[in-house]
Amino acid sequence: MIKVAYLQCPTGISGDMCLGALVSLGVPVEYLSETLNKLGIAQEYKLRVELVQRNGQQATKVNVDLVHNHYHHHEHSHHHGRHLPEIEKIILKAQLPSRAEAWSLSVFRQLAVAEGAVHGIAPEKVHFHEVGAVDAIVDIVGTCLGLDWLGISSNHEGLPMLYCSALPTGGGTVRAAHGEMAVPVPAVLKLWEMRSCPVFSNGIDKELVTPTGAAIVTTLSTEFGSPPPMTIKQVGLGAGTINLPIPNILRLWLGDCTNNSEDPNGNLETITVLETQIDDLNPQALGYVFEALFAVGAVDVFTQPIGMKKSRPGILLTVICHPENMLPCQGVLFRETTTLGIRRSTQQRAILQREIQSVQIEYGKVRVKVAWEGQKQDDSITNVQPEYEDCAELARKYNIPWREVQRLALHTWYLQNQ
Repeated sequence: MIKVAYLQCPTGISGDMCLGALVSLGVPVEYLSETLNKLGIAQEYKLRVELVQRNGQQATKVNVDLVHNHYHHHEHSHHHGRHLPEIEKIILKAQLPSRAEAWSLSVFRQLAVAEGAVHGIAPEKVHFHEVGAVDAIVDIVGTCLGLDWLGISSNHEGLPMLYCSALPTGGGTVRAAHGEMAVPVPAVLKLWEMRSCPVFSNGIDKELVTPTGAAIVTTLSTEFGSPPPMTIKQVGLGAGTINLPIPNILRLWLGDCTNNSEDPNGNLETITVLETQIDDLNPQALGYVFEALFAVGAVDVFTQPIGMKKSRPGILLTVICHPENMLPCQGVLFRETTTLGIRRSTQQRAILQREIQSVQIEYGKVRVKVAWEGQKQDDSITNVQPEYEDCAELARKYNIPWREVQRLALHTWYLQNQ
């Protein structure tokens, strides 16, 4: 079963809200503490969990209480903060579960890239000041440990199958090391920009999304927006620090993914299908329409002959594209055809993993598209196709049949891959 999670963030997200939601879902605090202790910063903080009320609703609050222990100042560089390379070393030394390690490193790297961009410095030079460093390490590594402990499935990029709602912008100002700053603070805005996050205003003028919270979701979330089709098994509630007009609670839904039930590797993607029927267009225009649609990113375009009203022969024109290319494709249809309306639907398609390899035959190089099922290529190759254009070019150049070039390319590929 594919295990997925959805973060619903009506009042935003912070690192400690993530921890609260995970503990609420059953991640043992002892496990988090013991594993975080391997980072070698155990003497600098304590984890404290409490149940709190937020506008009459109960949720779990995880506090990272910092211990100001002056004995360690001379042996640690922590009184002047830590930089990314040092934090990476701390994480790598701890021998965390492999997914938690990889995810934690990615989140810190993303946070450092954003902070660096804000200040105009290299990510390696970003300085996580004393309080921020310990807090951020515990929040980020703790969240990655929790997601791993819950057994959330990984997608084909190795990231958790974690989805996240659109994020509230917040507003007003917040006090920081450099004085007052507008909310969202620059690092959060940069992270949103890096990931093209959907945001909305819920009218609350407070800091709702913290840099740590933003770094976690922009690095680990597969997609932003509506919840994926899922069967909800459990919901975790993580409390934020302040009281707001609506309950300051992050809700983490945990469940099984329903649309992948027949596809254990989760190689499903969402596509948009546009279709329109046309009976008053010069057929010559259609060739141009096809080219224009492929130019703006259509995955496939096809026509079917149909009979229309007043007994006119017409065509049904169908375009398959990724959701982000839907508007440009629709624009081409309105601009280049006589249609007055275009229907659209969203569908799931199961896809094979694929890559382009190339083979050398006596006439030249031919690219070959290799497709397979599952995560690994080794034993499950289901489709091998030489590229049409490459075969056509060699066939024309040497005046040999296209089928001969295609056969040679296939033969060569199979010889190399026995």
